Amino acid sequence: MNQHLEKAVKNIQKEYQAESRSFRDQISLSLDPDQIVEACRTLRDDFGFGILVDETAVDYWGRKEPRFEIIYQLHCREQNSRLFLRTAVSEEQPRLPSITAVYPNANWYEREIWDLFGIQFEGHPDLRRLLLPKDWEGHPLRKDQPIKVEETSFSFNYKDIDSRKPRVKR
Repeated sequence: MNQHLEKAVKNIQKEYQAESRSFRDQISLSLDPDQIVEACRTLRDDFGFGILVDETAVDYWGRKEPRFEIIYQLHCREQNSRLFLRTAVSEEQPRLPSITAVYPNANWYEREIWDLFGIQFEGHPDLRRLLLPKDWEGHPLRKDQPIKVEETSFSFNYKDIDSRKPRVKR
C-alpha cells in the first residue's frame, strides 16, 4: 500500500471508526450509512479521490444481516490509488443518504440500484426507474424476487422466420 493510500485509510479509520479489510491489495473500509457522505467528501477534498468509479449493491438474503451492502469504488488519479467504501443497509429500512452532492455521476448508479434492488437514496435529485418500465412491480436483482419468464413474441415477422426454418426430412 502506498503512503498516500495508507494516510487516507488511517484518517478515515480514526475519524469515522471505520473497519478496514484488505484482499489482494485492495483496501475496503466499512462505514455506517450516515457517515458515507462526509467520508466521501473528506476523501475527495483532502486526499484527492476525485473519481467515483463505481457504486453497486449486494444482496445477502438469507446469509447475512443487514441484508444489503452498498459498495463505492473511489480512485485518486494523482497517486493511482483505489479505495473501496462499504456500508450496510437493512431490509426493513432500505435507505441511505445520496452521495450525488459529492460525486455527481452517482446519479445514475443510485438510480440503477433503486431500480434493481429497491434501495432508496435520500436527497437524490431524481430517483426514478432507469432500466425497467414505470409500471414494473418489484426489484429484479433482489434474491427473493420471483423469476418471471415472458415468451418473446415475434408476431410482426413470423412468416419470414417460418420460411427460413430448415425442413426436416424423414
